[in-house]
Amino acid sequence: MGSDPLQGILDQIAAEARENPERGGVADYIPELACIDPDQFAIAIARPGQRTLTAGDADVPFSIQSVSKLFMLALALGKLGDRLWSRVGREPSGHSFDSMLLLELEKGRPRNPFINAGAIVTADAVLDGSTPREALGALLRFVRAAAGDDAIHINDRVAASETATGHRNFALAHYLRSHGNLRNPPELTLGTYFHQCAIEMSCTQLANAGRFLIGGAGAPRLVSARRIRRINALMMTCGHYDGSGDYAYRVGLPGKSGVGGGILSIVPGVASVAVWSPGLNRYGNSKLGTEAMETLATRTGWSVFGPGA
Repeated sequence: MGSDPLQGILDQIAAEARENPERGGVADYIPELACIDPDQFAIAIARPGQRTLTAGDADVPFSIQSVSKLFMLALALGKLGDRLWSRVGREPSGHSFDSMLLLELEKGRPRNPFINAGAIVTADAVLDGSTPREALGALLRFVRAAAGDDAIHINDRVAASETATGHRNFALAHYLRSHGNLRNPPELTLGTYFHQCAIEMSCTQLANAGRFLIGGAGAPRLVSARRIRRINALMMTCGHYDGSGDYAYRVGLPGKSGVGGGILSIVPGVASVAVWSPGLNRYGNSKLGTEAMETLATRTGWSVFGPGA
């Protein structure tokens, strides 16, 4: 049997990333992320029933940060169903991920579950009736089941670093509470949220964890086909904050980013793709990761809008 042509594409992308001097800047406002080596790069493709393909530093663990929001959203929808949407919207924000502006204008109902305010509400919904330990345990079980890997864990140092410096998130939580859109004490919800964002995974593990959103034959059945479609739609329109339109234009695939430099993208019915490079662009999304996904989509023809150069 010949080698998989996708492996050659990944190797080329990794080689091009290594030669690129423009890498963006790491998320230095979180002390534990400020010291990450920006020269690292990884990419992985997971397909149902096939070997996961990788290139670069694909086994190096990193903080997935806001990529965790899609896993918590899946849990919240499993718990509340469409009742969740009475507390959080489904529209792009057009503002930075930690903006308070729309939250004030729209009386404490966040635009979507992927900006910080919306993710705090989503974590609060999962936490309701549970302890933070129980909610985080449920989240870890879900992520481990999705990835088929029990070694995934939370980095307590990163969680502590975020707690010590997360003043804007505390402000968002208290504003949500003032409008009755936070059911639990802010410190409990934020403790859950900060630990959620501190989940640590490698690029290989993240690509494997995304397989439940592929749909079709052979993909893990952790959520319904209807829910897969809805989550992917939100990833397309809101998954890269105020850079979501730019990512959709350049890549054409649902994706969720995190300030740890990770991006998880889904090729519906085909594959889950994870890429990691710690340096960020002006939107707070991985600079080389976005470029790598654009190159991959171009060379494979993968896009929800049809193939095209």
